[in-house]
Amino acid sequence: MDEFLVSPDPDDPRLSEAIDGIDHTGAAASTRVPVERPLTLYLNGQEIVTMMTIGDRPDCLAVGYLLNQAMLAPGDPIDAIEFDAELDVIVVRTKVATNFEAKLAKKTLTSGCAQGTAFGDLLDRFDSITLDAHATLRTSWLYALSRKINTRPSLYLTAGAIHGCVLCEADRPLVYMEDVGRHNAIDKIAGWMALNGVGPQGKIFYTTGRLTSEMVIKCVRMEIPILISRSGFTAWGVQLARQAGLTLIGRAKGRRFLCVAGERRLVFDADPTAAPDDGQGRKSRDD
Repeated sequence: MDEFLVSPDPDDPRLSEAIDGIDHTGAAASTRVPVERPLTLYLNGQEIVTMMTIGDRPDCLAVGYLLNQAMLAPGDPIDAIEFDAELDVIVVRTKVATNFEAKLAKKTLTSGCAQGTAFGDLLDRFDSITLDAHATLRTSWLYALSRKINTRPSLYLTAGAIHGCVLCEADRPLVYMEDVGRHNAIDKIAGWMALNGVGPQGKIFYTTGRLTSEMVIKCVRMEIPILISRSGFTAWGVQLARQAGLTLIGRAKGRRFLCVAGERRLVFDADPTAAPDDGQGRKSRDD
């Protein structure tokens, strides 16, 4: 049985296109590259933001963005989601009034790729969230997740220049989303969870991108207590993870990883020298 409930479709012709050029020897060469297209998000009658995205799962991206920017609260009833592919517009309609006007009054430019923007107080709700202190991460799960995720067919392996985020449970990857910005990929997962009634209990979050303050804040807002990346950290990202009690693991490549916060959740149940290859030796493309 396939563990992935949602995973990338690198063969979708809408998500990448072939381009021609010349290589380092001057010979003709061709490659596939991800597309970027604008998606303008409206909340009820108010335009919120225009995001650059590969264009898949716009409903998940829209709802996750609004949740992670605290424009929607968890459990807020959504009346309708209307997507117009020709106009590249998506409208989320709610039955109750929202506080988006206040959020639009203050903008903070974040370190996210493609100029991620957070509205309102960047740390809204951050200090009030208590993460599950009893959650655990077995090192055998970490090695298994890295292998399964990095060997899964993806747009990253086909075209590069893209980020991936994966919602996991124990050693099972459940939902794998990709986009040109890691903030979009994490928002898609937040939206998928909300639209499918999936809670954070027992969940682990894996990302290919840097562990910045924005990624830590969004993971905490989603109430997921464990965040893993094959990339590195920023100082503020580490500081915020320690403040929130988030388990933060980076540089997870092959048999190695570095845990810089929340190490009490780690259970060392695997011999690193016996861990299976995680697939990162395969031919892949740079982000």
